[in-house]
Order: sequence, then structure tokens, then C-alpha cells
Amino acid sequence: MALLKLDNVSVSIGGATLLDGVSFAIGKGQRLGLIGEAGAGKSIVALAILDLLPRGAIVTGSISFDDAPMPVDEAGKAKLRGKRIGAMLRGAAGSLSPLMTIGEQINETLALAGTTGDVGDALRGVGLDAAVARRYPCDLSAGERQRAALAIAVAAKPDLLVADDPTAGLDLIDQRRIVDLIERLCSEGKMSLLLVSHDLKTLAMLCTKIVVLRGGKVVEAGEKPDMFGHPKHEFTRGIFSAGRHRARTLMRTPIGGTLLDVRDISRRYRQPDRSIFEPQPPITALDGVSFSVRAGESVSMIGPTGAGKSTLARIITGLERVSAGELEFDQQLYHGSDLPRRMRHDISLVVADPVGTFNPRLTVGESIAEPLQLELQSSMDELGTRIVEVVTSVGLHPDALARPPRDFTAGELQRLAIARALITRPRLVVLDQPVAGLDIAARGEILVLLNRLRADFGLSFLVISHDLEMVRMVADRVLVLDKGKIIETGAPAQLFEKPQQPLTQQLVAAQLPEIGIVPVF
Repeated sequence: MALLKLDNVSVSIGGATLLDGVSFAIGKGQRLGLIGEAGAGKSIVALAILDLLPRGAIVTGSISFDDAPMPVDEAGKAKLRGKRIGAMLRGAAGSLSPLMTIGEQINETLALAGTTGDVGDALRGVGLDAAVARRYPCDLSAGERQRAALAIAVAAKPDLLVADDPTAGLDLIDQRRIVDLIERLCSEGKMSLLLVSHDLKTLAMLCTKIVVLRGGKVVEAGEKPDMFGHPKHEFTRGIFSAGRHRARTLMRTPIGGTLLDVRDISRRYRQPDRSIFEPQPPITALDGVSFSVRAGESVSMIGPTGAGKSTLARIITGLERVSAGELEFDQQLYHGSDLPRRMRHDISLVVADPVGTFNPRLTVGESIAEPLQLELQSSMDELGTRIVEVVTSVGLHPDALARPPRDFTAGELQRLAIARALITRPRLVVLDQPVAGLDIAARGEILVLLNRLRADFGLSFLVISHDLEMVRMVADRVLVLDKGKIIETGAPAQLFEKPQQPLTQQLVAAQLPEIGIVPVF
């Protein structure tokens, strides 16, 4: 008997069809994974089940839970979502109320479900101390917030957990914790699972059945061994192939002398004092960091959340000033934000969220052209030619320049963000989580693109990533940061095969195991 059943469910908003005749069922204790390209409708499925679609959405078909139609009254919906269906939507940690303690939010879920429970037990069940109940979300790390969100989702011991990309944005150690927690909670509580994920390894570890979506339609569904081992649909085969990109895509460029030299830099932030009698010590984000990047070299930085990686990226690109130490780029000394204007075109930054970096009121062509304000001496014809050149170099047609950001997928926006970073013809490109949040196919395409651009333009890269598979593909050398310090460095093969420091060993050990199922195409 099915616990959850979708029968020919379609969803449209503003005349656009987001889901088209989706049908599948999840049995009691069964774990089903949804996979597909960006915009395939995976998150829409989760929102439709939870009745959290935006106002104006038109839903046809039927969704039933435990052989009964979904309730239509608000009280019934809230009780079902709290007591029988737990939810971790994408960015779940960001949905925590900043005005309530974690304990108050767990109690609120229990009250809506009409049940009782021990807050301390709920927190201990996800590996958090009971004392976390008295803390606010801002007091927790990203991984702790995600575990708190999981505790809230399962506090009432639901029959089904709906989890939309529950490990997105977390470092390797926290990703593994969340995966292991969901596995244990499902096994011990015989809880069913609907998992939306871009990660083949996560799906393979947690799910027994796979459903593949494309353009709002189910193109293939089946048991995990059949889907991973013998996918029938061409699109499914393409997704699983894209998830297995390896170093065969690497392109190398000659490595020259030192381009960037970072010398003993530190960065401290002052905390607001609680009172004149209780001054707060400064927060040390970076503590005596030194390293260099050579011309044509690709250096990657890895480490847990809060290690100082993004702070270092902002300092190198001139967005923030050091508290101590200095940097030298091509024999020019600077301290972060005092990077001379004439040199700013030589260092570019690609930030982690491509969607949020484009002004929705501008065309992507206007956004890409903005950095050219650094080169007002160039002629309009030259600048126009350069814009077309960079857009073409990232695999997009120049016609895209006249369109707004909303017309593009996340993968296409990431390509456009890279094009914008290349528009000034930089010598060093700093990339902060360049494939985080992208679907499997887009992730593989971006990795191949980065290596090709590096070879074609002789670029140097400084890449921040939690993805060790990506690091293996793009990096010549790896730096491991922890608590603002570089604790280990080496070539990817050497570092990942024989890590010396305990933290590096934890990061390597936290990688999800290989899928272990060889697809037959």
C-alpha cells in the first residue's frame, strides 16, 4: 500500500506548465529520490505535496496520503505537515526564525502536530547538545543550523520526510553528517523519504527508487540498481554520465613565475560589546596566512565552513582590507581594498551564487559590460567586440546579451558570471564555489569550461570549493584552511591519498563512497 501517491499531477503558474502529468508512489518505509536538470520541476513536486505552492498556482490530478486525499482546511494541512510529513526544503537553515530559539521552534512544530515530545531528545537525535535549545540560529554554524532544521522536521516522528537538497552549501564534514543522520532516522524510525538531490552519491546512499524528471515530466523511474546500472532513457544516461566526469577532461597550461604573493596576512573583526563592562574580543577570520599563486597555476582552497576561505578571496580581489600583513600582485604591493584602480582589471571574482549577482532590471549584456568602467580608454567598438568574445568563449550565443537574467538557468547564469569575470581580460580569477547548487550536467560542463578557458587564455585560478572531485579536476595545488590558518598543502593526488593533518583526514573521510554501480550504456 502506498503511503504517498501522485496521480497525473500537473502544476501551472501564470500560464507556464511546471509539472506535466507526474505520477509516482512511495510505500511505507520506502525511500525515493528525484533527480533531473535545473528547472525540471523537482522542487515543485515537493511544494505541491506540502501544499506550499505560490498563490495562483493551478494544480490538477490527485495527491493522496495513506489512501486519503490531502486535507483542504488549513488546520488539517498544518497538522499533516507537522505530524505525518516532515519537511526540509531547499535552504532549510535559512527558514529558521531569527527571533525564536531552536527549542521554541521545535515546540511550535510539536504544537501544530498536536503531539508532545522532548526538545532535548529531538536535538540529541541529530547530534546536537540539548543546550542548543536555548540558542538562536545566528549562534550556530551552517552545519548546526541544518541539523537543527532536520530536528524540527522530524520532531513529531513523521511517517514521511520530504528533503530538498538537504546538503546544499555545506562543507564535506557537515554533508556527511546530514546524510548519515537521514539514513539513521529512516532506518530506526522506518520513515519514508522523498529526496531531491543533484548528487548521485547521496541518492545512491539514501534511496531505493529513483525518478528522473525532465521539463516537468517523468522520463524514467525504477529501482536503484536498474536505474544506475541499466538506464534506458537517453536523458537518464546523460545525467549519470555527467556525474562521472573525471580528469580526462583536464587541459593544462604552462606554469610561470609568481603572480600573487600573500605574506602573513591576518583579518580580525570587532564584535559589538554587550555593555561597557563586558567588552567582546575580536573574531579572527585569518591568522598569519602565507602562500603564492604562479602564472598559469590553479590553486584550490578547501576547509570547513568558517575557515576563512571567502574572507581571503575578498581580500585578494580588493573588496576587504587586511588587519596585518601584505599582498603583492605582479610586483605591486597592496593590503586588500587599496588595490590600485589600474590593476583591478587584472583580478576578477566569481562569487558562489550566480543568480543573485545579476541585476534583474538589466540585461545580462549590461551586467557583463559593467566591469568595463575600469577601461574607459578603450573604444566602444573594441569593448563591444570583447563582450561578444567572452560570451562566445563560455559557450553561449551573442543573442543572449539582450535578454534578462530570469530567462536563464542557473548553469547558464554561472557561465555568464564567468564571462563577466573575463571581460577585463584578467590574469587571476578567484572562483568561490563555482559549481555549488548546479545540477549534475551543468556542473560537469562548468568544470570542462574552466579548464578550457584556463588553457585558452593562460589564466591563473584560485578556486574555493567543498567538492573534492572538482578540486581533483581543476587544481594543481591544494591549500587546506582551518580556523584562519593554512594547515596543509600539496598536490591533489598526494593530499587526498595520504592526508597528514587530522582535519584533512576528516575531509577526505567525509566524502561519500563511490556509487559502486557501473552503468551499462
